[in-house]
Amino acid sequence: MNPSYVNNFPAFPVYLFDVDGTLVDSACDICGAIQEVLATNSRNDVTDAFLRRYIGRHLIDLFQDLGFPAQHIEEMIVHYRRVYLARNHSMTKCYAGVAEMVAALPGRKSTATTKGTPTTRAVLEMFGLLPYFDHVQGTDGFPAKPEPNVIFASLDVFGAKPEECLFVGDSAADMEAGRRAGVKTCAVLYGYGEREELFKWSPDYVIERPEQLLPAPSCSQSR
Repeated sequence: MNPSYVNNFPAFPVYLFDVDGTLVDSACDICGAIQEVLATNSRNDVTDAFLRRYIGRHLIDLFQDLGFPAQHIEEMIVHYRRVYLARNHSMTKCYAGVAEMVAALPGRKSTATTKGTPTTRAVLEMFGLLPYFDHVQGTDGFPAKPEPNVIFASLDVFGAKPEECLFVGDSAADMEAGRRAGVKTCAVLYGYGEREELFKWSPDYVIERPEQLLPAPSCSQSR
């Protein structure tokens, strides 16, 4: 199935959003924190371009693929979280048009991110997005995307059915998680994901700018 570029987006009762690469451009802080962890472990040969491909996936996947032994990975993840929080999102910025989009979007809104819930809430608050969300859901003690658990967690809070939901994300892991959860999916092309990898999961919709997500006004509104 070919994904649809739509000008008149349908309205959904529930919208779920990935955070990194979808709402905020956080690659510099994420990659910078990972590079500090890698340098501590005598790895200075990994490029930021390589690391960007893992944004949105669990750090276990990255460190395993880089060949680190399992017994060291948990310690590395703890180190990363400490370094990342210390950076205080100093090089992160909200994508242009995101604040206006989430403010105008109808329906209930939540997040579905690999970040933990407290960190996610702090990021949304820092960039003025928190008031527009009815719920904030991170990955807290359950498997990360591409497992669908974080999506189901938000749906449970809302008492919503998968078919009532649109999940918006920038990575192949987002699209896979959405497919496995049975929700509609929207791939954003301004984030970190590679177009070919995103399209392998046949997203229902595709956008190149945040404002394209807004549904068309009804006839009564446009008069």
